[in-house]
Amino acid sequence: MADRVTVIGWDGSPLSRAATAALSAATLVAGAAHHLALPEVPGPAERIRLGSVDLAARRIAGHRGSAVVLADGDPGFFGVVRTLRRPEHGLEVEVVPAVSSVATAFARAGMPWDDAQIVVAHPRTLRRAVNVIRAHHKVAVLTSPGAGPAELALLLDGVHRTFVICEELGTARERVTVLTSDKTADHTWRDPNVVIVVGGGPEATADGAWIAGRRPAQREDVRGWALPGASYGGAGDGGEGGSPGLRAAQLARLGPRTGDLVWDIGSGDGALAVEAARFGAAVLAVDSDPDACARTAAAARTFQVAVQVIRGSAPHVLESLPEPDVVRIGGGGVPVAIAVADRRPERIVTHASNRDEAETLGAALAENGYTVECALLQSVELDTSDWAERERSVVFLLAAVRSDLAP
Repeated sequence: MADRVTVIGWDGSPLSRAATAALSAATLVAGAAHHLALPEVPGPAERIRLGSVDLAARRIAGHRGSAVVLADGDPGFFGVVRTLRRPEHGLEVEVVPAVSSVATAFARAGMPWDDAQIVVAHPRTLRRAVNVIRAHHKVAVLTSPGAGPAELALLLDGVHRTFVICEELGTARERVTVLTSDKTADHTWRDPNVVIVVGGGPEATADGAWIAGRRPAQREDVRGWALPGASYGGAGDGGEGGSPGLRAAQLARLGPRTGDLVWDIGSGDGALAVEAARFGAAVLAVDSDPDACARTAAAARTFQVAVQVIRGSAPHVLESLPEPDVVRIGGGGVPVAIAVADRRPERIVTHASNRDEAETLGAALAENGYTVECALLQSVELDTSDWAERERSVVFLLAAVRSDLAP
């Protein structure tokens, strides 16, 4: 095992005294090509071109002597430190940090970033990174080959954002470019880069900020979920299909979360769409009624969340939408249920007003590869002045999980 392993962050600035001392004593140095070309790297040291960090860690673990790993920015922030510290490698490391590439990118853009979401985009996580961009006003993306600015912009088709692309930060080839998302896909970008994506609602002020990654101006005065429909600008609770109790049960079965894309088909007053967005998910709200679309957009503005409203009739309008993770079907019957199942979301929820309708919907989902559960929900609202019944709701809730994911 290496006698000593030092991980040094590099941001283009002159190396610190601690970093220089560690390099001067190194008998093995691992890093990218531009790191290994630094004049401080001793000539006799064994050099490893850093591709797979796991492979480099194995080489380091078998080395007798002092090893140094060079990495861009802060190596403890989405960097090599986590991999080197895995139990299977048995390495104990000392870290000499530098300014992270995310902090440098925001500094180049002259923007605050305590309210930013930060994601890493690989080809396998690209779609989830795009969903975070859809849902949040300010996102920094640490990109990788095959999951860069052009790919992000292509998947954002129809969603307007501003891209600040920071290429090769800290090097002589550093370049910062500001473009709209519809122009970004037309360019070839150099790796590595950091992309700051801005849009999707008003920028928050710093007043009252106390937690990173959140917008301080978001409706933190609102506590709880499944609020009455009137809270979202609706005339009421919208009958059995829009009651707060049903909405709460649907959200619980869907489990929307950051990185998800939710389809809300038949969005109505926008209550479920907005509440899913409050969980951090990206939301597409679909309705054929222009008044319903307007109400959903207004509710999203009131609660300061990003909801993309699409006017159209399901199932036809669904063909052009990006792939969903979870779907709420508010109406449309079996044709819509089958069209949604064909897109293979993880979870689908819908409701029926009677048992025959519930059986028909459940059978359609089951025949298309879903494990279906059904519950009869009944709620009674009471007037607490005299404890008389004010309103009663009875509805069948259907919750479907893709069969390959079902327990």
